[in-house]
Amino acid sequence: MQQQRRGRRIAMLPEEVDAFLNEERTCRVATSGQAGPHLSALWFVWDGSALWLNSVVKSQRWTDLERNPQGAVLIDAGHEFNELRGVEIRGRFDVVGDVPRSGAPDPELAAPEQLFARKYTGRDEMHFDGRHAWLRLTPQKITSWDFRKM
Repeated sequence: MQQQRRGRRIAMLPEEVDAFLNEERTCRVATSGQAGPHLSALWFVWDGSALWLNSVVKSQRWTDLERNPQGAVLIDAGHEFNELRGVEIRGRFDVVGDVPRSGAPDPELAAPEQLFARKYTGRDEMHFDGRHAWLRLTPQKITSWDFRKM
C-alpha cells in the first residue's frame, strides 16, 4: 500500500484510523462513469484491512464500478475547522459473494455481515432484500488527517 507523504504531522496513527472508521457511519463513494464523476453516500464497515459496502446492485455506483473498479471513499467528521478529521481510501472495488446477496452461507462474508448488522441494527443477523450485494474496497492508499493535532 502506498504511504501517506504529505501532512504527516496531522495524520492519524493506524490505530486511530481503525477507531475512526469503526466509529463513523457514513462514507462518500466516488466512482467514475461515462458521464464523469459520481458521488454517493453509503453506510460501510471496516474490518481492519478493507472497507465493505452493501450497495444497491441497480445503481449508478454499481454500473460505474463494473466498468472501472478503481474508486475512492471519504469518511469525515467535525464541524469547526480545528475539529475536522477524516480518512480517504483509494483502491480497487471487488464484488464479493452472490449478486444480489441471497443470504446463503458465504465464509468470506461472515465477518463483514456481522460487523454491518451490529453497527447499523444492533443485532447479529443481516437482513437480505434481494437488491443489495457486497463491494470490498482494498486500499491502495490511505490518507488521513486530524486537525485536532494542530
